[in-house]
Amino acid sequence: MRSVSNYSNEYTVMPSTRTHAPRRALVFDMRQLGRQAGSALTQTRTIPAPDDLRLELIGVPVGSDVALEVRFEAVSEGVLATGTAIAPLAGECARCLAPLSSSVTAGFQELYLYPDGRHDKHDRHDKHEKHDKHDKYDEQEEQDAEELYYLDGDLLDLEPAFRDAVVLALPMSPLCREDCPGLCAECGVPLADAGPGHRHEAAADPRWAALRQFGDTEGNNHQDRRAGAIDLQEG
Repeated sequence: MRSVSNYSNEYTVMPSTRTHAPRRALVFDMRQLGRQAGSALTQTRTIPAPDDLRLELIGVPVGSDVALEVRFEAVSEGVLATGTAIAPLAGECARCLAPLSSSVTAGFQELYLYPDGRHDKHDRHDKHEKHDKHDKYDEQEEQDAEELYYLDGDLLDLEPAFRDAVVLALPMSPLCREDCPGLCAECGVPLADAGPGHRHEAAADPRWAALRQFGDTEGNNHQDRRAGAIDLQEG
């Protein structure tokens, strides 16, 4: 069962069941939205996390439940998708390497163009028409670098925008706690477990070993000479 409300061309669709098909979990049907500019459709889903949503030390476990809420708005050139995803995280602390778990909230907004529309990357930003030729040239270069998204008929595949948003929201250096002291540089034990009294004697610098040996030899020779001098005095 889905509840649908209609107020000023806005709809809210609330699926009551979890989406089970990973390949289709992030594909939305826009037929209910239509193409009348200003119409809006909001959908919430719990989807299984796709693979490769991770950085070196942390990521979203594959298949874990991700809470997704997306508002679709019909505009003249396509559909504007604005959403929020809340995903669980699992990984290890960047300082002490202890396992950790948390969550991440990622927001995104992306325009999906109608495949049969007249709007393309050359005229997506009509508001800049009054800029001079130099500004238009710079803007065109920037637009050419953008990746454009299109609807596939009435279907909107949200996965690319969703994936980019979640990966960009992942922490580069995740911590088990903000004040994690890390590992002991000498023995590798977690300093949080070792306690404040954890100490190591300063390691001897091998470069001074020969000098110390020379000093010990000189000291022994000095003692031998002193002992010989005392014997001569007594004799």
